[in-house]
Amino acid sequence: MKAGVRMTSIRLDTKLADDAVKALGAKSRSEAVHIALREVVALKKFKELMAKHGGRMKFEAHG
Repeated sequence: MKAGVRMTSIRLDTKLADDAVKALGAKSRSEAVHIALREVVALKKFKELMAKHGGRMKFEAHG
């Protein structure tokens, strides 16, 4: 097990969890939950940055 990862028990909608596995290309429900949690955190940080800088940021492609 990775450092900082502990076993926990949560109730999941198994149909939704299985749909997430397929949609995310995950190998398991657990991996799908981890991917989804990382996405939610990243989206929250992105929204906070956008609110803070209100359109003053420029996004440029590399290459």
